[in-house]
Amino acid sequence: MSTENDSTTAPAKPISVFRRRFRRFRSIRRGWYSFLVILFLYFLTFFAHLLVTERALVVKYGGELHFPAFGNFHEGKEFGQRRIGEAQYRQLKEELANDNDEGTWVILAPYEYGPIENLLAELDGPPPHKPSWEHWLGTDNRGRDVFARLVYGFWYSLTFALGVIGTSYCIGVFVGACFGFFGGRVDMYGQRLVEIWASLPFLYTVMILSNILQPSLWILILLVAIFSWVGISYYMRGEFYREKSRDYVSAAIAQGESRASIMFRHILPNALTPIISFAPFALVGAITAIVSLDFLGLGLPAPTPSWGELMSQGLDSLTSGDYHLVLSPVVALNLTLLGVVFIGEAVREAFDPKVFSRLR
Repeated sequence: MSTENDSTTAPAKPISVFRRRFRRFRSIRRGWYSFLVILFLYFLTFFAHLLVTERALVVKYGGELHFPAFGNFHEGKEFGQRRIGEAQYRQLKEELANDNDEGTWVILAPYEYGPIENLLAELDGPPPHKPSWEHWLGTDNRGRDVFARLVYGFWYSLTFALGVIGTSYCIGVFVGACFGFFGGRVDMYGQRLVEIWASLPFLYTVMILSNILQPSLWILILLVAIFSWVGISYYMRGEFYREKSRDYVSAAIAQGESRASIMFRHILPNALTPIISFAPFALVGAITAIVSLDFLGLGLPAPTPSWGELMSQGLDSLTSGDYHLVLSPVVALNLTLLGVVFIGEAVREAFDPKVFSRLR
């Protein structure tokens, strides 16, 4: 009599909530593709000094290789009888090509113009100049290439927004966690101080501090972040009030864990869902903030390339018919914000608890 061996299959390993949310996010195509596009473009901007620059990538002269885009020697560097400044590598390439010397050559960047390079000596007529094959989006009213300034402005805008979100989230999460966890007088007096701080006029404060300090990128990030954390603290306060009544918190207290461990090891991971869903929309607000500050002349100092400064120039040039100065930054800003909004909608839907909740 033959007996059959009952084969028992091991239960499948459960998929974590994070992986399920990530799969859900990837399934929302417009959000996932927008994320990939913006991430790729932002990654490229870290190499903008090699892709969009007036400096030569490689110069071979006298049997030696020089790399102007990687160093500072380009200021006044001598190649034989030629003394080359920042904006003269295109001229050097033409001169070396006319010499018919195979041992000397110049390799320029894919886009040969920089964001702060003045092109008035090379172009005919007063600025701004219309778009052309050499200058894809024309030049601004100071003779600088608009496409180059848009590329670098994208880096400044996104870096500013990410810096503001990171800084404000750190402050808001810590303050809100303390208020929600300790409660009582800590929460009551702390909330009154937060309300006083939130009542300060943001724009007037920025105007005063901009006249006192030189508004560099990192100073602006800190300045905007110290006014942007208040809303995050409200979210975290409510989440900590809700989560600290859970059974797992009581179990952690019974095991003798410290307050810091309970707050940031147990409660915080379960309280991050609303602010993660809110993060892409906060990114939209931060990008809009830096563009608005630059438009008003309270943002990054000249000649830093920025979208807001280009919009300000375009507004002054509308009467002369130079619409490219307005259309270029407006289209770039709208496409960027549209992509971030798509990402935000996908993240919000992926983190929706109703998707993975079931009534038993």
